[in-house]
Amino acid sequence: MVDQENEEGERMLPVAIVGRIMKKVLPGNAKISKEAKETMQESATEFISFVTAEASDKCHHENRKTVNGDDICWALTSLGFDNYAEVIVRFLHKYREAERDRANHQIKITSSSSPSASASPSAVSKQNKDANFDQISNTQNQKSVPTELEFRVLEKGTSSSFINDS
Repeated sequence: MVDQENEEGERMLPVAIVGRIMKKVLPGNAKISKEAKETMQESATEFISFVTAEASDKCHHENRKTVNGDDICWALTSLGFDNYAEVIVRFLHKYREAERDRANHQIKITSSSSPSASASPSAVSKQNKDANFDQISNTQNQKSVPTELEFRVLEKGTSSSFINDS
């Protein structure tokens, strides 16, 4: 019986992360009970499993092994979560755009750091070290500045401008 509980617990979202997400939307002096965190943990995990299973079924019927973001968006719509699907589609688009920009930026850094043919071996080595340092530094800076997104809870039938495009 303990093994079954342990196995089920491993499939749950970490309760500490769920608690942190909950705390972000509450006033600073608010407290969250352990029971509330666990209830949200179970609900969120169940929701994710429900949507993922629907997306997985779609992939199975299409003889594909990989569930992608488009499949998740389709599953949300299929299950009646149209409002969530709209938000996720827009987020997915922005995410893919940011990934393309990051990849293009990395290519630009790599191509601009190629040493000239007439440089001495020690100069080439120094240029390579400097370029690698700049590339690592730029990558770390990119990771520390996330794209800002704003999600709003809307009543049914209201506007669907969910994401702040700034």
